Amino acid sequence: MSELAVRKLLVDLTTPFEKRWCGGDAFKSAFFNALSMSFPVGEQFFIDSVREGAKQMDDAIREKFAEEVKGFIGQEATHRRIHALFNGHIELQGFANIIAERSAKRIKANAHQNVRQQLAATAATEHFTDIFADWLLSHSEIFESTEPRLRTMWQWHAAEEAEHRCTAFDVYKALGGNEEWRIRIFHYVTVTFIGDVMLQTMHNLWRDGSFFKLSTWKSGYQLLLSKDGLFRSNIGHWKAYKKADFHPAQQSDVLSQQWLQNNTSAYSLVGRNA
Repeated sequence: MSELAVRKLLVDLTTPFEKRWCGGDAFKSAFFNALSMSFPVGEQFFIDSVREGAKQMDDAIREKFAEEVKGFIGQEATHRRIHALFNGHIELQGFANIIAERSAKRIKANAHQNVRQQLAATAATEHFTDIFADWLLSHSEIFESTEPRLRTMWQWHAAEEAEHRCTAFDVYKALGGNEEWRIRIFHYVTVTFIGDVMLQTMHNLWRDGSFFKLSTWKSGYQLLLSKDGLFRSNIGHWKAYKKADFHPAQQSDVLSQQWLQNNTSAYSLVGRNA
């Protein structure tokens, strides 16, 4: 089982920040805001599905997963709290969180699904966050002109997402989750997650007053669709999830571990689970 540490992030998130906090770039700020707006509801869903999955395991298997699940829940609960603080500032800036409402309605509508289906959705979304994490940590220039405290917050979150990338997937498999549903739900999550994030991004840009500016969409193309952009450069990683022999551990976590080792002053350990 994986060793997961629960960390307390040592940054100030009580002080407000600029509306275009990501280097003055409207699109980058709107896109990262959209991601953050999705996190509290999403993180709670991940916690609930993994916790319920662990409850349904046989005693011997549950014991093997106990500490990893505890660490996963601790990390995700911390992410939820930190992004709730961040989101409080952007909502005061006039941005409405529509993605949280859409996600909450979808979760409620699918509450009848069994825990394996919920874990499949969690594992699928965790694959997206792992892709995002590795890409973000390898593109530190994105936050070159960003306040250090905000840069640290995003990079810390990315590092921990990569660190616990296997947990939901392994719990799904331990409960007998099959390949057909894993792939089917991955396609569903691809459409809903990316669709919601982009809808929220556009809503943020509209509120910001930069929706119709050419410079906004040039930045968006560079960030997402250029050769080294988040979406275009990770098509291969997206496809990898659909392979029958896929496992999240096949994805490298070198950048995550390097960041955590090189930035120990940014956090304190609350607990370590082996």
